[in-house]
Amino acid sequence: MRSSILRRLLLVVITIVAGGLVSATLVRCAPGFGADERQLDSRLSSDTIQAIQNAHADESNIVRFFFASVCKTLRGDFGVSRSLNRPVRQLLQERAAVTAALAGKGLALAWLTAALMVFATWFVRSAALGLSVTLLSGTLLCLPAGVLALLAILLNQPAYAVIALIVYPKVHRYLSNMVEAVRGMPHILTARAKGASESRMFLWHVVPVIKREVLALAGVSIGIAISAAIPVEALCGIPGIGQLTWQAALARDLPLLNNVAMLVIGCVVLANSGADLLGEEPRRGA
Repeated sequence: MRSSILRRLLLVVITIVAGGLVSATLVRCAPGFGADERQLDSRLSSDTIQAIQNAHADESNIVRFFFASVCKTLRGDFGVSRSLNRPVRQLLQERAAVTAALAGKGLALAWLTAALMVFATWFVRSAALGLSVTLLSGTLLCLPAGVLALLAILLNQPAYAVIALIVYPKVHRYLSNMVEAVRGMPHILTARAKGASESRMFLWHVVPVIKREVLALAGVSIGIAISAAIPVEALCGIPGIGQLTWQAALARDLPLLNNVAMLVIGCVVLANSGADLLGEEPRRGA
């Protein structure tokens, strides 16, 4: 068990570093990188304009900049945001709780709704109900996150409901497929033939079979919720990590984007790895 944890931690570190390097490279190669609107101000002297240009000189070599930034991060120095002129660490501390609360409420609502829908279709074997639920999930899958956020603004709905609408169809789809796959298994047919109630079959014969897959799905859904928070917070005006990421992307703020990217990648990878470890425990203890 200890070796498995160490191996996964090493994989997490490698993924964060590789993902951060790719993200920084994409920002560095984006059109308009290095341009600063302050250089267009005719009131500035040539020395001031040269100082602005020199501020971006350390970002010309992206590999050297990235690994220098990682070394500073390990010492607790996250750098300073060029666009907001504030320490990156302070910005992340102020906004992380907002995004965590938004994503957490959205995840809870999405999972509760998906579980109730799957539970209802297990007991009520109605073609109309199944078709209605499938159409609802399919419609939500087709709607972009930005459209759902705009609808929430127009209807005066909370932003976490948008996160729930984005996560729900993906969670429900996989949960429904897993439950349907278990429905025809021999032990379910045997339990039904012996007169077991539907609730007992679901709780004692279906849930234990799909438990590991549900944990893996939970880890994936965390990544979906965090990704959805970026357009939702940007459009709804919520001061979280998502809005901060959007502002940094528009300003080509490499120090800020670099740290935000590694933070988001780290949260997603840790969630997936934790779900995998929880799914391995029963198998190792058996």
